[in-house]
Amino acid sequence: MKKLQIGVIGCGTIANAAHIPSYMHNDGVQIKYFCDIIPERAQAAVEKYGVGTAVTDYHDVINDPEIDGVSVCTPNAVHSVIAIDALKAGKHVLCEKPAARIYSEALAMQQAQHETGKILNIGVVNRFNNAVNMIKDLADAGELGNIYHVYVSFRAHRSIPGLGGPFTTKAIAGGGALIDWGVHYLDIVMYVLGDPKPLTASGQAYSVLGKNMRDYVYEDMWAGPPDYDGTYDVDDFVTGLIRTEGPTISLNGAWAQNIGVKDTFIDFLGDKAGIRLTYGGDFTVYGVKDGKLSEEKPQIVVPEGLSEDMFQNEINAFVDNIRQGGKIRSCIDRAVLTSQIMQGLYDSSDAHREIVFDK
Repeated sequence: MKKLQIGVIGCGTIANAAHIPSYMHNDGVQIKYFCDIIPERAQAAVEKYGVGTAVTDYHDVINDPEIDGVSVCTPNAVHSVIAIDALKAGKHVLCEKPAARIYSEALAMQQAQHETGKILNIGVVNRFNNAVNMIKDLADAGELGNIYHVYVSFRAHRSIPGLGGPFTTKAIAGGGALIDWGVHYLDIVMYVLGDPKPLTASGQAYSVLGKNMRDYVYEDMWAGPPDYDGTYDVDDFVTGLIRTEGPTISLNGAWAQNIGVKDTFIDFLGDKAGIRLTYGGDFTVYGVKDGKLSEEKPQIVVPEGLSEDMFQNEINAFVDNIRQGGKIRSCIDRAVLTSQIMQGLYDSSDAHREIVFDK
């Protein structure tokens, strides 16, 4: 079988931690290009992995007729631009989460996918997590009964990434804790629930602890050291309520809070049973058996042909998707719903009122 030719656009943290190693472990692909606007990053990838060519202009990648697909691992601000250009150039695309900074950009990406017929998957990687899929199977089988509400918590003590840099600049990232962390949690909820249609959103986003950057005290800071001459205009705390055609969803999320306890979990509340999923870990099922309260922590099963690594599962699914066609669980048509919800929460925060989505 001929190997698919892949280009990796953006050679930063997520590319090196997930996309590139996963492609390297897939025998059906070959990375032909590493692209980054910082030449040293692209060249470092070539030297580290021993394959490919370093380029700085993504057009060199998408205009190569040999390229079958690309991973877009750039800052959020150019997700839509690069993904749309790649689709129109006839390439299949796996774009990192979030789909885009704002809902309208995500819709433009969806439209380009529909017009070109090429694949556009979004990096909502938890849809390829084995524990999450076990929970979805339980929910689909009716083991929880009627799921009426889901509570989401993604709260950390003081974990603002790269203060003053791209993560904390709204023009680049689109938002803060909600769009960076919340996108994963909300997408898990939507996936398990079967992607119900969002109806309304009410929320409030706060930019508090990081606002006075030089006074911000922290233990460590991922995504680079602080740039005190940079920008901080995004949310470090967010709260919200979403109504869907199915259950309601409530959330509290924080990059930074003055509570020194990390709470990262999702509670699925059903009338027969409930589940608490520890993000990135295992889950517990609470219910009633033989007239007594029950509590069970199932062993996470890795299905045949899958990996314990959800990123490897995601890349393998993308590669198979290119060969087989169709739309899979991470396609833009599903991921765009989470973009709509996040936009609704931000719009509600700005307007101080509930947002009703168009029917």
